Amino acid sequence: MTDTDVLIIGGGISGLATAWWLAQAGVSVQVWEADKRIGGKIKSRQQDGYLTEQAASLLMNFRPEVAQLVHAAGLDEVKTRRISQAQARRYLLHRGQLQALPMRIGGMLTSPLWSLRGKLRLMLEPFIPAGSHDDESVSQFIRRRLGNEMLEKAMEPFVAGTLSADPDLASAGATLPRLTTLERHFGSITAGVVAHKLLRRRTACSTDTFSFRGGMSTLANTLACTPGLQILSNRRVQEVAPCRNGWRVTAATPDGERSLTATHVIMATPAPAAANLLASVDKTLASLLDEIRYAPLAVLHMGLERADIEHPLDGTGFLTPRCEQQPFSGNLWMSSLFADRAPQDKALLTTYLGGARQPEAAAWSDARLVDESLRALTPLLGLKGSPVMVRIDRHAQALPLYHGAHMARDRSISQQLRALPGLHVEANYRGGVSVRDRIARGRSLARHICTQLQTNTRGLSADTLISLPANR
Repeated sequence: MTDTDVLIIGGGISGLATAWWLAQAGVSVQVWEADKRIGGKIKSRQQDGYLTEQAASLLMNFRPEVAQLVHAAGLDEVKTRRISQAQARRYLLHRGQLQALPMRIGGMLTSPLWSLRGKLRLMLEPFIPAGSHDDESVSQFIRRRLGNEMLEKAMEPFVAGTLSADPDLASAGATLPRLTTLERHFGSITAGVVAHKLLRRRTACSTDTFSFRGGMSTLANTLACTPGLQILSNRRVQEVAPCRNGWRVTAATPDGERSLTATHVIMATPAPAAANLLASVDKTLASLLDEIRYAPLAVLHMGLERADIEHPLDGTGFLTPRCEQQPFSGNLWMSSLFADRAPQDKALLTTYLGGARQPEAAAWSDARLVDESLRALTPLLGLKGSPVMVRIDRHAQALPLYHGAHMARDRSISQQLRALPGLHVEANYRGGVSVRDRIARGRSLARHICTQLQTNTRGLSADTLISLPANR
């Protein structure tokens, strides 16, 4: 007999979301977390009336399974939706000034951001032949389909600002799966969008951008309090080994060494930690995981007097193309996004420095991070005063980089896992880095495990599988 059906190593959002789905299905599941707190990089902090986020600042959702989890977990009641003015506009730094960035192709054709040549190139997209290169980079894919201006003025700042990645190195299929799928299925992005509209093949879930009262930590804490789910912190796993009934896992704890056997083990840790633990299980798998690189990032939160900012801050913030040569990749206006992020008559600005574009910036001193950011932000936003609150979060390994032959590597990881029944690897270096992606992937893995447990006559009913529908 095993001690539990499923043991999840890692209490970040990947592990917690998967555990939640499994618990809903009545599966016996434990989560072991090495740190004293759960949530991984997700951490919300209150300081001087400001609410700052160490990592993910919001959840942008268009997937029905995410809406299902939020509703079933009772989180609808504590959602904080994006302020309407922020929903309507976001900015791009262009030739030293902030310009409103069109959100639709039609707006791009009339925007001063694009030259006449760039607009004509956009209009040619439906006539561009489909590509066939699996390892095409984001830059290659966007240049081929939409032209260089679209890459440099829209996609490069998006990839650098939201994913901390380099579009010249990032895999298009892994980084932009929705766009590459449209080309693969319909021959072009435009044709795919039109086909989806005509055939009404849109998801039943409307697009929704939100956070929670108390910040994104509310999501992690709520999932951790799921009935039937056992969370054990301060458990630093030292060994994972196959055994007769599944897998035996040993961890160091404040009370000494503890071991447990589980039918299924899910590695929901960063890739280096997973590689280290699995080196004695499968050297090839460990080597594949060890190839995954991460981008360093510094997140600078500054609270300012609202009267000391001339810009209306009427949007989500702005992204910076690499050609602008700024020290940061983007700036979020958090107090314009959500009403509870700053005290009255104050503003909260969050700046992102480092990433694959300028990794050395993540290691700058606190003073330099603030000075360099203020020097660049002052003329852009019309700043007249000094910050009244400063907080800096640093991540040596902020986000995994989907660089190089990432999709081929991921397929190889899946192939190695097929020879190791009951062992699963599920973290943000597989299938997307967003909270939305982690929740969706967690549901998919939970459904897969439920199927295997039912096959092995572990007592799960068909109703369990119905409660975890397949991906749409």
